[in-house]
Amino acid sequence: MRQLEVAAAVVGDEAPARKQKHTVAGRLLDTRRPWRRVIKAVLTAFVLIVTPTVILFGSRASAPPIWISAANVFRRGGGSALEWPARSYDKLLNGLLADGFDKESCYSRYQSAMYRRNAGRKPSVYLVTKLRRQEALQNRCGPGTVAYSNALEQLKSGKSSGIGSQECKYLVSISYQGVGNRILATASAFMYALLTNRVLLVDPSNEMGELFCEPFPNTTWLLPPEFPLTSYTNFSHDTAQSYSNMLRNKVLKADVDDVPAAQLPVFTYIHLHHDATQDDNLFFCDEDQRLLRNIPWLVMRTDSYIVPGLFLDMGFREKLTRLFPELDTVFHHLGRYLFHPSNHVWGLITRYYDAYLAWAQQRVGIQVRVFGSESNSPALLEQITMCTQKHGLLPELHTGVESIVRAANQKSKAVLVTSLKSWYSEKLKSMYWEHAVATGEAAVSVNQPSHEEFQHYGAKSHDTKAWAEIYLLSLTDTLVTTAWSTFGYVAQGLGGMRPWVLYKPENNSVVPDPPCGQDFSLDPCFHQPPFYDCRLKHWADTGKVVPQVKHCIDRAWGLKLVSTSTQK
Repeated sequence: MRQLEVAAAVVGDEAPARKQKHTVAGRLLDTRRPWRRVIKAVLTAFVLIVTPTVILFGSRASAPPIWISAANVFRRGGGSALEWPARSYDKLLNGLLADGFDKESCYSRYQSAMYRRNAGRKPSVYLVTKLRRQEALQNRCGPGTVAYSNALEQLKSGKSSGIGSQECKYLVSISYQGVGNRILATASAFMYALLTNRVLLVDPSNEMGELFCEPFPNTTWLLPPEFPLTSYTNFSHDTAQSYSNMLRNKVLKADVDDVPAAQLPVFTYIHLHHDATQDDNLFFCDEDQRLLRNIPWLVMRTDSYIVPGLFLDMGFREKLTRLFPELDTVFHHLGRYLFHPSNHVWGLITRYYDAYLAWAQQRVGIQVRVFGSESNSPALLEQITMCTQKHGLLPELHTGVESIVRAANQKSKAVLVTSLKSWYSEKLKSMYWEHAVATGEAAVSVNQPSHEEFQHYGAKSHDTKAWAEIYLLSLTDTLVTTAWSTFGYVAQGLGGMRPWVLYKPENNSVVPDPPCGQDFSLDPCFHQPPFYDCRLKHWADTGKVVPQVKHCIDRAWGLKLVSTSTQK
């Protein structure tokens, strides 16, 4: 028996098992001789017998993951345990991604599709065509080109005419705060660049190069260090070159058509931070966009997902609808196109996935956002259990005399909890370890990759774990998220899921009734939208201006995109 345990342990090491044909385990399981076939059959039976017990108690910290890995090898393979047949998958996501990248520079770009059970929505032909054109633009005008060098000289000179190319205009994106905010802000900037034919360059000071692979082939999206606006990361609504200040000081006039290039500034700062004023939000008006489109350099700072606001602009609306026939897929497609985990982050993701999620028949993601220094909340835990059990995401617990007889159709559920606190996952883990489930049909394993206790803005290790956990959530089959959380927004968009959203309680000690609701859209929420009708030039409820935009399920004044198929 000890020999069988050793053999199983060797086979259970997933990383080398796919290629090892001549290891100790490979020689032991060689089927060319009869006595070895007998050992293989006994070993297979042994692993299959012990697997259910391991899955049932897989949530314990002391449970050795080696048996899960070994069982996973046998479950996936149709023949020998050492055979690992590749599942059919579309690595280019229906043409969304361009081929031709160096695969070793970014493993996640072409491997991520085989980790997703949900293949995702299909991009429109127009979007795919537009992305290829954007890639060509990034190559013609990006860093290292003559056009980019000329554009820098133009920026240094302060003159918008003369040196620069009319074809090459630029958008510099400054994103900040947590990883979720940065991803949503960068996706928003890219959407705007796509609509206005601008080269997107992102601020590298917030770990964009460490967390993500380059999205465009044969060029970089990172702003080079020689950028002449040295203080651009400190721009605010008080900056003299902000669009609102330029309007207020009559440097720019949005109501004048066809302003000569010589009269335009070489750059303008767009302030779309959560403290943006009504003048800052004129950015979302048609006539202001007609003025901005001729300015060579725009620097945009935001911590929000501003795409729903772009639908308020009549000039953008038709093109956006052509790009995204299913309107709630904007971030779904842009997120999968832009944000590929770097090799280091991808290693964290795949190792955790293989050890704790791959074996399960169903994977449930639960994202618990704890704001500020909030203490552990029994009410929030009750809200989570009520939501998940009411909607069949997790099984109810046995309340009577428990039976130890396993159901013949027992299903396995792996629960992935992400939170700054470990208290919630530990409570859920104890619940499903100490009590049988009411139906006897589910074995539940609860896991949490990390718990940092507090958010550490700008800490590389913290952000690396956060990005890995967001991506792991997006690989689950069903998702529960916390209201107002950009962390959850990114996961649902990448995963193509309409999550169950935990409503934010008015009183933190009282569980809301109902505890949660399923979102009507998988697109993120724009938390701080404008409340201004550009045509009528006065205050307006922008959630009622156009049918493509509605108020968010988790933030009454926020805006989000909704597909026509889900509109009522």
